[in-house]
Amino acid sequence: MARCSVADIILICGFLAGAYMAWNIGANDVANGMASAVGAKAITLRQAVFIGGILDFVGAAFIGSHVTTTIRKNILDASAITNDPNVMMLGLLAALLAAAFWVFFSTWSQFPVSTTHSIVGALLGFGIVAGGFKAVQWVKVMAIVISWIVSPIFAGFLAYVIFQFIRRMILERRNSFVRALAWSPLFGGMTVFIVVMSFLMKTPLGESLNLGRGTSIFWAALLGIALGYAAKKWLGRTVRKIDEEGVEEIFKRFQVFTSCYVALAHGANDVANAIGPVAGIYAIYTTHTVSPKAPVPWFLLVLGGLFIAVGVFTWGYRVIETVGSKITTLTNTRGFAVDFGTATSVLVASKMGLPVSTTHAAVGAVIGVGLAGGLSAVDFKVVGKIVAYWVITLPLAAIPTMIIFKILTFIFL
Repeated sequence: MARCSVADIILICGFLAGAYMAWNIGANDVANGMASAVGAKAITLRQAVFIGGILDFVGAAFIGSHVTTTIRKNILDASAITNDPNVMMLGLLAALLAAAFWVFFSTWSQFPVSTTHSIVGALLGFGIVAGGFKAVQWVKVMAIVISWIVSPIFAGFLAYVIFQFIRRMILERRNSFVRALAWSPLFGGMTVFIVVMSFLMKTPLGESLNLGRGTSIFWAALLGIALGYAAKKWLGRTVRKIDEEGVEEIFKRFQVFTSCYVALAHGANDVANAIGPVAGIYAIYTTHTVSPKAPVPWFLLVLGGLFIAVGVFTWGYRVIETVGSKITTLTNTRGFAVDFGTATSVLVASKMGLPVSTTHAAVGAVIGVGLAGGLSAVDFKVVGKIVAYWVITLPLAAIPTMIIFKILTFIFL
């Protein structure tokens, strides 16, 4: 019987660590899309977990990228760290384990954190311990720190403006249901436009189509206009109550649609946080060289999607409760403003090249909508704790990576 080499053992540990990280991503990040829908009672917690799990898996397995960077967000200079394939494999393994432990602790504490920034912080720790401070692209790190401020404020502002518009043009007017129906092509069309643009310009599937900005805007606008007016006819036939409950019902249906989109796009985009380092380990194992980019076999995307879904099913409810109900009280109109603000801000910031976190944007949008009801409508004690978790994400992912990396190198090398 053949004996396992050091590389064989690291590869097996990498698969296990990637599965564990994916499970944690599902548990923590499902709140990005589903929390506001649950908080506004558009869907139940059980429905949110089921829908989120299925769509996250589909997004990861069928829309996720087949090529990923081994060093997420290119924050490290691999050539300044090492040319030893085993050292790089151990570094990626240590980063996966440390990031997963941090996200696990945050989910257990019921606080949303950025899984993207968790893996970035972990890789930062590996770069410093293995190659020194010169191995880190500090400009990229500063962009991430800036995004902590820009992302939630931008999303919060958008959500605040959208909800104030809904309140003044619909909720505070007579015949609010008639007005909501009249405005539904605009809200439905804008929602479709943002969702289509996000898929065409943010997901790996959209990038592979390579339509270009002008063509993407044309098709997204065309679909938005057509489906916006189709939605008005559908809502007019299916919504029975023509009072304030009917208004909430209209926005409830828009909200479910946007929540489903966020879950699908999350699986497509964030599977790389778990599978990117695993793909790097697998590529180094098979080629015996260190490369900044690595092909991702489909079985790894399926593995990542499966464990993201398991994370949603088993522990996803914990952070949903915090974002959906503990920051502020949500209705369907408020929840729609939250989802729209989140999706729009992430799309715009991504095209500006800012490494934003969907988690930060979602929380910022909830706060923005809450502030529309006055300062007393927001629980700033909960907000303060959430922000504290964001700030300590990079160091509390980086420092354990250094320790784990030293232990692993002592054991294997």
